Order: sequence, then structure tokens, then C-alpha cells
Amino acid sequence: MGFMDKVKDFVAPIEDEDEGYEATEKVQPVVEEPVETQSRYERPKSRTNASTLSANTKMVLFEPRSFTEAEEVGQRLKEGRAVVVNLHKLDRDYAQRTIDFLTGVVFALDGKIQKIGQNVILCSPAQIGVQGQINLGNPDDFDEE
Repeated sequence: MGFMDKVKDFVAPIEDEDEGYEATEKVQPVVEEPVETQSRYERPKSRTNASTLSANTKMVLFEPRSFTEAEEVGQRLKEGRAVVVNLHKLDRDYAQRTIDFLTGVVFALDGKIQKIGQNVILCSPAQIGVQGQINLGNPDDFDEE
């Protein structure tokens, strides 16, 4: 073996596949288990791509079908947009988890979160002011005639 052959062998060694190789364990093929199917309401809707939102969009409306969509709501808040979230299509436990998550996001952004209807909330970052109050139907507020 010449000097150049030794350099080539050192830089890019060529190993024989059979040399020094003994199979001690038989490799098992990976079998993927079937994924549990979700109902139509549990499947996440197609995500709104950030590039499709206009730069002057100040408010985004969401109707999440699973808790995983709460991350996208949080992303819109981080971008400085107000978000209205309709929780009607979420199971009660997932709706509560979503509210808890968004409360944390809003707190971190020094924003505000308020209920604007039955299972509907408004989340706004600090730079977007919200004025006014929505009465949610307190029985004491109705005048009797």
C-alpha cells in the first residue's frame, strides 16, 4: 500500500460490510399503532398561516375545536393582535384549560382577558385598548315593569 493509498484510507476509510460485523440481535421492524380517530369537532381546523394575515389586522376570531389550537391563539396575542375566542365547540374541561392557558399568556403580555358572552372571551395585549363593558344578563340589572 502506497503513501497516497494510506492517506485515502485515513481520510475516507472504506470498510467491508462483512468485516468484524456479527449480528447479535435481530432487528425488529417498527410497527406503527393506529391513531385513535377523533370526532369532527375534536380535529383541529386548518391553521391560519401567519403570512395570510394582513399586516393591518388588529383582531382575529377563533373557534377552537381542540386544546392544541390554543397555542395559535397565544401566538396571535404575541404578535400584538386582539383575539376573540368562541369556546362553544370545546368540551368543558378543554375550554377551562384553554382559558387557563390564555390567562397565562395575557398575564405575561400585560394584557387583558374578559368574558364577552356565554363561552366567548376577548383577549387583548397591552398595546390594544378595549373600552366599554358588556352586561352578561345579571338578573338584578333588569327593570321590572
